[in-house]
Amino acid sequence: MDSSETNGNGAKSDLPPPPPVIPPDIVPERIEPEIPPQPVKKKVSRVPIARRGLGSKGQKIPVITNHFKVNVTNLDGQFFHYSVALFYEDGRSVDAKGIGRKVIDKVQSTYSSELAGKDFAYDGEKSLFTIGALPRNKLEFTVVLEDVTSSRNHGNSSPDGHGSPNDSDRKRLRRPYQSKTFKVEISFAAKIPMQAIANALRGQESENSQEALRVLDIVLRQHASKQGCLLVRQSFFHNDPRNFTDVGGGVLGCRGFHSSFRTSQGGLSLNIDVSTTMIIQPGPVVEFLMANQKVQDPYSVDWAKAKRTLKNLRIKASPTNMEYKITGLSEKPCREQLFSLKQKSRRDADGEAETIEVTVYDYFVNHRHIQLRFSGDFPCINVGKPKRPTYIPLELCELVSLQRYTKALTNLQRASLVEKSRQKPQERMRVLSDALKLNKYDAEPMLRSCGVSISPQFTQVEGRVLPAPRLKVGNGEDFFPRNGRWNFNNKKLVEPSKIERWAVVNFSARCDVRGLVRDLIKCGNMKGIRIDQPFEVIEESHQYRRAPPVVRVEKMFEEIQSKLPGAPQFLLCLLPERKNSDLYGPWKKKNLAEHGIVTQCIAPMKVNDQYLTNVLLKINAKLGGLNSVLAVEHSPSIPLVSKVPTIILGMDVSHGSPGQSDIPSIAAVVSSRQWPLISRYRASVRTQSPKVEMIDNLFKKVSDKVDEGIIRELLLDFYVSSGKRKPEQIIIFRDGVSESQFNQVLNIELDQIIEACKFLDEKWSPKFVVIVAQKNHHTKFFQSGSPDNVPPGTIIDNKVCHPRNNDFYLCAHAGMIGTTRPTHYHVLMDEVGFSADDLQELVHSLSYVYQRSTTAISVVAPVCYAHLAASQMGQFMKFEDASETSSSQGGLTSAGPVAVPQLPRLDEKVCNSMFFC
Repeated sequence: MDSSETNGNGAKSDLPPPPPVIPPDIVPERIEPEIPPQPVKKKVSRVPIARRGLGSKGQKIPVITNHFKVNVTNLDGQFFHYSVALFYEDGRSVDAKGIGRKVIDKVQSTYSSELAGKDFAYDGEKSLFTIGALPRNKLEFTVVLEDVTSSRNHGNSSPDGHGSPNDSDRKRLRRPYQSKTFKVEISFAAKIPMQAIANALRGQESENSQEALRVLDIVLRQHASKQGCLLVRQSFFHNDPRNFTDVGGGVLGCRGFHSSFRTSQGGLSLNIDVSTTMIIQPGPVVEFLMANQKVQDPYSVDWAKAKRTLKNLRIKASPTNMEYKITGLSEKPCREQLFSLKQKSRRDADGEAETIEVTVYDYFVNHRHIQLRFSGDFPCINVGKPKRPTYIPLELCELVSLQRYTKALTNLQRASLVEKSRQKPQERMRVLSDALKLNKYDAEPMLRSCGVSISPQFTQVEGRVLPAPRLKVGNGEDFFPRNGRWNFNNKKLVEPSKIERWAVVNFSARCDVRGLVRDLIKCGNMKGIRIDQPFEVIEESHQYRRAPPVVRVEKMFEEIQSKLPGAPQFLLCLLPERKNSDLYGPWKKKNLAEHGIVTQCIAPMKVNDQYLTNVLLKINAKLGGLNSVLAVEHSPSIPLVSKVPTIILGMDVSHGSPGQSDIPSIAAVVSSRQWPLISRYRASVRTQSPKVEMIDNLFKKVSDKVDEGIIRELLLDFYVSSGKRKPEQIIIFRDGVSESQFNQVLNIELDQIIEACKFLDEKWSPKFVVIVAQKNHHTKFFQSGSPDNVPPGTIIDNKVCHPRNNDFYLCAHAGMIGTTRPTHYHVLMDEVGFSADDLQELVHSLSYVYQRSTTAISVVAPVCYAHLAASQMGQFMKFEDASETSSSQGGLTSAGPVAVPQLPRLDEKVCNSMFFC
């Protein structure tokens, strides 16, 4: 952005500068919960609060961001929204995806004059937008598309007979292509004034302004589609092998770009970021299958599995290069699979062409003279209809590029992807600048008609670096983190626990267990943790090593009970494999839910002091100790929190991975305890219907006296642990919701929480603060001219933030690898009345109370803990799926909703502990 653009909106724009966010004489509305209920009062729905002011603390620092300024000159224009309906010749509606764009392009080129030469923004499905009206409100056209299958065939036409043995083979070979007729109806739906964009920039968002920006986003998608990109929501991926990176298993990471229009205090901007999606390795089908199943030759391929993997993928068949969609595999190998071939040269008695039975192999080799090297022994690819199969030998089939892989990645694939897609800040900036040049948005006719121009420069914003909070460690020592990090070398923990009745359990991990125990005790003593000698080291018996995980855990517990005098306080568990040990879920469930024993699992690979210290930090927190606290908690002086009993909640819902639509979602809420501390938490976890984002068990009234919801449990614990005080302030951090769900958080979830409070005590009305933390957005910050990430503590609450709402970006952690991803916090509600500085400082401080590590973390600790608790208890479900609950998977069946299996409750000895640490 050049220096001439002085006003917040860019001097070159035609918009007046936006008014101050809140005029000084207006006090923000507060929804007062104290009002007595009127007889019939319509419930006011809550909306996110407006920004009350900007923060000023911290050292100012110039940063640049991947938002590119957009000017819109044609603000008097109107977008006209039309709905599109496509039909085949016989009146059936077209459901297939992917064909729409071709049909609409053909309509545009064929009937340009009837459409007044207008450009379209078409979303590929049912919506089409123009600038200004089309000549009539309802238009009907007929177009003929030739060779429908040649480009992306999403199964909208029967596969062509080229190179495929089926009965009408000869007939089709004479016809060079297959044409199809479509009827298109375009009917007027709505008008959207472009002025709505200008209103949004003043903070007056409406249906219209969101629609107007959606039109601009659709223009970008269409622009990318015309360049042959794969579109995934607001990201697009070019078919360029330089952007592909192999992550194993026949899967490639494909690098592309996200781009979306955003309204901000600085005007309209285009947010461009690097984005990655997973695609199937293009090329010979057989090579993909070998990579996917990790086998060395086609003879080792599991064909039943291959059939499931290949279904619906698109292939090109040589030698004709026709494109098809795979419907299955042949029952028999190519040498044996018969089909009926009509012989034109031979007629039977009725003059009909004779039919002979030939094998697919014979047909290709002898009739078509195509050499087959190895396909004879393997199934053929079927691209036909269920009743009329069409077989093609394996080696003639190649997978088309840019086909999404939608299954969950394995841990190895994920690690490989992260490793290969890291970019240092400077490299990422270069890639984004190139993307802007590459995309040539200036040439897009729709954008030109709107008068949209996009600046090629990154936007400059002012950040502030907040100082790191002072920490307290053991012996009353103060400690100042540097660069978002600290360590416990020669320091004691602030509240060390004692480890007395404990044992070691070894599930066949190969290591020097005695040496490990000796080093752990020594390391613990240096940190102030007194660790007695363990009662026993219990080795797993050889005969159970191959048994199912649940059995191994059961047998181990029998051993524990026979060898120990009583229930241990703590068990250290050695697992044989690093990540994803299938013993983990059953082991945790047995300890936490059935016996109430604190346990720590380790997979000892390279054991050094640093490793042992990290393990001890986790053990200490689980056993009720504290590693470090904020100095302001110690001398209670946290603004507004230390004066009045305050509970802090972290809320998160984790869903099954893609492709597992019937696995219950898991909701976790963690709550602070022992006020005025904000470093100690406990968790409450429940299952709920799959893929549901709102938490539905916050308040669960079972009878007039009984509420089995999550919130009651947390409030009672706070009351007991905080000296019989009820919280007068409830600060909620909610993770993982998008802007479209903010109103639901305020009106559905918050309502349940208020009801839970009222149910405990009708007269009690605590004040609420609701903050959403978002990590999956596309705003990044860079230091101009520096190869480093922005320093930890960098906060931005201007220019690229929302024109009206109270949001800010915070990079609390030191980005060591790749480019830092800031957390985007949205303050939806604040009845306590924090100043911008106080609230930002509280959020920053909560990034320093994470007991598992000696670094500031990228999102507040309560949200991280909720995430950990959900995933740890999710492991309880994992191994149960396979056994008793498989029939009662959540989800919808024809008979209605299925009961969601409940998680076991944790034993009371550990339910208030930081078991998730």
